[in-house]
Amino acid sequence: MEFQKLAGIGLTALRSNLGPLKKPYKLTFSITYMCQSRCVTCNIWQIKPKDEMSIDEIREFAKKNTYFRWLEITGGEPFLRSDIVDIVKAFSENNRGLYLLTMPTNSLCNPDMVIGKVEQILRLNIPKVVITLSLDGYREMHDKIRGIPGNFDKVMNMYRRIQALKNKYSNLYLFFGYTISKFNQGQFNMCFDGVKKELPEITYNDFHINVGQLSDIYYSNTGGDFVADRAAIANEVKEIIRKRERQFNPVLAVQSSIENAFLKGLVDYVNTGKPPMRSRSLDASLFMDSFGNVYPSIMWGRKVGNIKECNYSLDPIWGSKEAEEIRALIKNGHEPCGWTACEAYQTIAGNVISLL
Repeated sequence: MEFQKLAGIGLTALRSNLGPLKKPYKLTFSITYMCQSRCVTCNIWQIKPKDEMSIDEIREFAKKNTYFRWLEITGGEPFLRSDIVDIVKAFSENNRGLYLLTMPTNSLCNPDMVIGKVEQILRLNIPKVVITLSLDGYREMHDKIRGIPGNFDKVMNMYRRIQALKNKYSNLYLFFGYTISKFNQGQFNMCFDGVKKELPEITYNDFHINVGQLSDIYYSNTGGDFVADRAAIANEVKEIIRKRERQFNPVLAVQSSIENAFLKGLVDYVNTGKPPMRSRSLDASLFMDSFGNVYPSIMWGRKVGNIKECNYSLDPIWGSKEAEEIRALIKNGHEPCGWTACEAYQTIAGNVISLL
């Protein structure tokens, strides 16, 4: 069954190189905008969400859209939803080809609660579950950027607790998510050394790297700029790529190769201010917020529709005139600039043939 699901997502990604897909295979779903962090690069925590989708509405959506092979759950802080296990279960039961689940956490929730829910999710038999712990610096820097004293130590504790589950669950993968911005540029090595003191087994391949970017519908942070020195950040990412390649892990060969392709694209984006290739937004993937609003991506606030208004089926939105107009804009290079992991991986997968 696992091989069939892997083959399914692989063939779908390969097919996306040949032309538009009939259905998206990745859903990025912000299940809540609630968040306890006070990040200087993101204003999600300032949102006071009301009337977010209920578990019954999410179940209905999962029942009527059964073709997702990759589910990315995000927030806010996903574990602030007490029904997070039921949300994942709704998709795993209805999307029989679901191969990959990815989700971040700020590590601020009660660790016993998080571990209990992570273990329940792992038992749903999704072949690959990837959890990313947000970490933006060494102890003092991370706590300052995140606005929460003691957050670094909570991340270290959460890593140890979740890592211990790997002895029992082979479908669990765990990484740190590090976002470079003007607040921490040039400090990644200090962060790595600080983590290494706490977790000696850590390598550079255990870090996923992003660069701070702007989005009105996701980060709610438009009007600012989090890149102070583009050349310096590009050089820092290049150095990380070199160190990752020196610590190559054959067990994570595919993951590492895609991640390195993402990082090389990130260097191009930082240097030029433009994405390195045309995205597969509203083709291979979409973004849905916690209120049921559908957008091409987390970076583009042009609303395509709301699934509540079409009886929770994505089909009327996917085939709408608005969606076709947006796809034409993307094809002609008019999509807002950005290079984030939420959209970049399926973009890379959809451009493999042209990259060969």
